Amino acid sequence: MPAAIEAKGIVKRYASGLTAVRGISFQVPEGTCFGILGPNGAGKTTTIRMSYGFIPLTAGDILVLGRSITAEPRLVKSLLGVCPQEDNLDPDFSPREGLAAYGRYFGMAAQDCARRADELLDFVGLSEKASANVRDLSGGMKRRLAFARALVHNPRVLVLDEPTTGMDPQARHLVWDKVRQLKHEGVTVLLTTHYMEEAAGLCDEILLMDAGLILDQGAPGTWSAATWGRIRSRPRTPPACPTAVPPTWRTSS
Repeated sequence: MPAAIEAKGIVKRYASGLTAVRGISFQVPEGTCFGILGPNGAGKTTTIRMSYGFIPLTAGDILVLGRSITAEPRLVKSLLGVCPQEDNLDPDFSPREGLAAYGRYFGMAAQDCARRADELLDFVGLSEKASANVRDLSGGMKRRLAFARALVHNPRVLVLDEPTTGMDPQARHLVWDKVRQLKHEGVTVLLTTHYMEEAAGLCDEILLMDAGLILDQGAPGTWSAATWGRIRSRPRTPPACPTAVPPTWRTSS
């Protein structure tokens, strides 16, 4: 299966001397959900942000659908849908206006933008808030709106940086269901999360990080107890995903 995303020896070193990512490599097969799991400071968000060009790489390269983020950053950004960790919604637009305006950045016709905005508001259960003031939305609603915005231009690759943080259980399950639906439609998903159950329930493969390094990688349920024991801060766990496959801890041979 071809790789939708390929990281090749990527490094991120800051001027302060901190090396957040230490020469890691991995591949995300097309049409899969690939999770990056780890505690705060593991390097997962830095890795994600390098993948869509938000921060530059110090060394290495990332290919998205075969195109280099370092050589063709504008093109790569046009191929991706991104739901960042931080709230960066435009408070001057209603949810419908914001989604429609965002579509224009990708060269979509105004009529198509308006239609797509309504489709996505329905998709994430926010149709009743279409004309609301973004400032008045709850934190969970804002996260759902950011998730919808990432889908405006029908991207083949979706990057989700801790998409369900701050959501109540009902909203979290809605997003889980939507991610599964998108994957079924052939969208590739790169997901970072603190939540073990979220990763186990959504991902075909999980990369386990700590201190900028890869500790383990494999399908849910295959991580070793020894590997997990090396993580200094255990990830938080939300209410269990109803269709999750709980990790099976095994001792290293």
